[in-house]
Amino acid sequence: MNIVDSSGWLAYFADEPNAKNFLTPLGDSALLVVPTLTIYEVFKVILRETSENEALQAAVAMQKGTVVDLSTPLAIAASKLSLEHNLPMADSIILATAREFNAILWTQDSDFKNMSNVKYFPKK
Repeated sequence: MNIVDSSGWLAYFADEPNAKNFLTPLGDSALLVVPTLTIYEVFKVILRETSENEALQAAVAMQKGTVVDLSTPLAIAASKLSLEHNLPMADSIILATAREFNAILWTQDSDFKNMSNVKYFPKK
């Protein structure tokens, strides 16, 4: 299983230099887990920077994977991870979701740089 965090999705949609690093997990929707928080973050950025139509298209594309809502057990696990790794709320929820699904987390976010089961690509 794979999770692409918001930074990876945004690189992909904007065709940034690192976009190629996210083609593998995004190309296999059967193995893709998408936290609803990621949809929120990506929609918000695309809406702010382009248009509602572009943001809606991104949200539709993201829903091709398995969308996961924030449940109480995930929220509790995320809280613990936030304290353990000094992570912001969104990052801890994404990490908790990745761990719940035994997924590899694909990211450009340096908060995840040295964690296990993370494919980190420094932002170019």
